[in-house]
Amino acid sequence: MNVNLEYYKIFRSIVRQGSFSGAAKELFITQPAVSQAVGHLEIQLKTKLFTRTKKGAVLTGEGKILYEHISSALQLISAGEERLERMNSLQDGELKISSGDTISRHYLLPHLERFHTLYPDIKIKVTNRTSNQALALLKSGLADLAFVNLPVSEEGIEVIEVLEVEDIFIAGQSYSAKTPLTPLELSRMPLIMLEDISVSRQYVNRWFEDQGIQLEPEIELGSHDLLIEFAKIGLGVSCVIREFALESLQSGELVEIPLTRNVPKRQIGLCFLKDVSLSICARRFIQMLNLEAFRNEHKESR
Repeated sequence: MNVNLEYYKIFRSIVRQGSFSGAAKELFITQPAVSQAVGHLEIQLKTKLFTRTKKGAVLTGEGKILYEHISSALQLISAGEERLERMNSLQDGELKISSGDTISRHYLLPHLERFHTLYPDIKIKVTNRTSNQALALLKSGLADLAFVNLPVSEEGIEVIEVLEVEDIFIAGQSYSAKTPLTPLELSRMPLIMLEDISVSRQYVNRWFEDQGIQLEPEIELGSHDLLIEFAKIGLGVSCVIREFALESLQSGELVEIPLTRNVPKRQIGLCFLKDVSLSICARRFIQMLNLEAFRNEHKESR
């Protein structure tokens, strides 16, 4: 049965106001319009809903049953509309992000702090995973956005580059090489690297393999920050991201090992599903990052 929702709203107003004239005043419509709406509703429901008396409109038994259900239903609709309004004004909602530990700490953290300051009512959920696992969360719908090490070539995923980074090799203060090392000479040193499941490690491995060199690290870790700490105490040469190790390099706690050929720079990217509409929170977060590519390709009307 396809009943106009406005008829039910008028029906509820009559009950609340106790009269057709009261409903007309509340809804800013004419009394004949109220009577006409009730007439249409009674015809469609094949039920008499009101008995008119000198004191006003009185519900019939059937009308009382309908009102019990309609009142609850309209309250739910109203609550839904109010929540959508709050979400549109970023006073309600949830932002779900998947990202690696290193990217979260060294790139995302200040942006999340700013977003939370601007929109304190938005719930922020960050799940730390490897880049591949972060993409899996994105594809399963458990994340709106994924920040990962590039490249990513999976179908159905849109990628925007957000940060250029460079993989370098570092050592503690005791290291004192006078001349740059060749990639082969570096490979013979006691290396400390991320586990081989990480995209960062795989990228560096491929570059060395292109030089005909197979890296065999003595220590493999699951945290970029641990790579820095292990290098500080002289356990070996760590492969880190320059941009995320600047503090230790600038303080002199660590030194960069110069190479005759540097590992090419790469990108960290923001990923989201191509054919799924982004939530209002996710769109606002991306816009806050001030990404030119997103502004050009994804207009507000999308």
